Amino acid sequence: MSKLNLDQNLINSCRNYAKKIADDVQAFIDQHTTTSTERAVVRLLGIDGVDEIGRPLPNLLIDNIKEGKGLGRGAAFWLSNAIIQTGYSPQEIGEKISLKELDITRLPIASEEKIRDTILELAEGTTEKIKNNRERRKELISRLGEGPMPYIYVIVATGNIYEDIVQAQAAARQGADIIAVIRTTGQSLLDYVPYGATTEGFGGTYATQENFRLMRKALDEVGEEIGRYIRLTNYCSGLCMPEIAAMGALERLDMMLNDALYGILFRDINMQRTLIDQYFSRVINGFAGIIINTGEDNYLTTDDAVEAAHTVLASQFINEQFAFKAGIPEEQMGLGHAFEMDPDLENGFLYEIAQAQMAREIFPKAPLKYMPPTKYMTGNIFKGHVQNAMFNLASIMTNQGIHLLGMLTEAIHTPHLHDRYLSIESAQYIFNNARDLGNEITFKEGGLIQRRAGEVLEKAEKLLKEIAQKGLFASIEEGKFAGIKRSRTGGKGLDGVAKKEESYFNPFIQLMVGGERNA
Repeated sequence: MSKLNLDQNLINSCRNYAKKIADDVQAFIDQHTTTSTERAVVRLLGIDGVDEIGRPLPNLLIDNIKEGKGLGRGAAFWLSNAIIQTGYSPQEIGEKISLKELDITRLPIASEEKIRDTILELAEGTTEKIKNNRERRKELISRLGEGPMPYIYVIVATGNIYEDIVQAQAAARQGADIIAVIRTTGQSLLDYVPYGATTEGFGGTYATQENFRLMRKALDEVGEEIGRYIRLTNYCSGLCMPEIAAMGALERLDMMLNDALYGILFRDINMQRTLIDQYFSRVINGFAGIIINTGEDNYLTTDDAVEAAHTVLASQFINEQFAFKAGIPEEQMGLGHAFEMDPDLENGFLYEIAQAQMAREIFPKAPLKYMPPTKYMTGNIFKGHVQNAMFNLASIMTNQGIHLLGMLTEAIHTPHLHDRYLSIESAQYIFNNARDLGNEITFKEGGLIQRRAGEVLEKAEKLLKEIAQKGLFASIEEGKFAGIKRSRTGGKGLDGVAKKEESYFNPFIQLMVGGERNA
């Protein structure tokens, strides 16, 4: 039952407007591809590694196709044709191209039917591996169990994958349910994925497939030791969004930060490029059983959490519709929001409760991702610990799903092991003592909490109506989210966008969304 007496007609109206927004953008997405989407395709088809100077083979192959003006037909078309014409494996083709011994677009062209059948057979092998990873996750959770929601989500960010492993295992032993390996500063702006195990990140650790494999193995080991499945998170936002999603699916990651608007607004990645990439990355995540985390919490770092609360809700509605289009069920939608109001605001905690409860009621099946105070953390560790305690209480009261642990040393330094321990201890204490508080309380009829939630919903509906009329691209250009304006033709990565030709196909969209060879 609703505690907020939200207007269901307004909620339905919001969803209808959000669907129209997503439909309009999807029509654009369906007509285009990108270099990073096609690099993800060839990674899923088995191409990996680097040349003698460290250039990734997927980049070299897609650059070869792009130079031959063939990107509009898709990498799967050219790779399949090359397999037919040469008898080489995908990896061998990538290596031949890196040595300039093969120009993939200059080979004779086989029949379209043969090209499709050849690559679908290869793609089915990959989708089977990803299915097995999904089943392995289910089996481990069934056997080991996992912590109750809200899952305690902890960050490691040393820059060295081997040191990250030590910290991640320690956090799991202390009570963390999810380990997120923060990416090194600026990786979202790299138009390639680094290769191998890395030890020299800044403010985080490079997202590479080998690093994913190493951390997955380490968390499986500690999970067996403590008798609890530990989930692994990384980031597939940025210029390599679909490639990192592919790597995560292959290495059994459990969650992925996956939001195009974040890259557009906060990293100035071209909106066309990243919305196209978001679709394929979410197709992969959905098929792999990976929970996506969206980035609405970031809006409140540049905009006011009281005045701009409705933009968070509007974005959650839009993200929900984009996720549906990629085949992601509600149970895998970690829609984001944050506890970011000024702590000096009178009744601010009540406003935070209204926002969190509203998200819970509007998206009842979603494992909502709730973010801690950051904007108003000052370095006063005692006040910060209290702010985080209030955040913990809001989370358990409103049945959030994914709880990103606040750190008392936020705004001072990357957390030490003992900082993390104190924060885990605080969350566990509050979660245990208030476990069923949300089920025991109701809110005053027509009171501040109900009124606040109703006002935010009304504003979100008006904003969504406006965006539906103007279109998402134009609305981003006007600065409707986070108070940040971006140009449709500006930002990074536009040169990686290509119009699809009639013969274009992506076997993984067919197999992962359609589910069948002839879908």
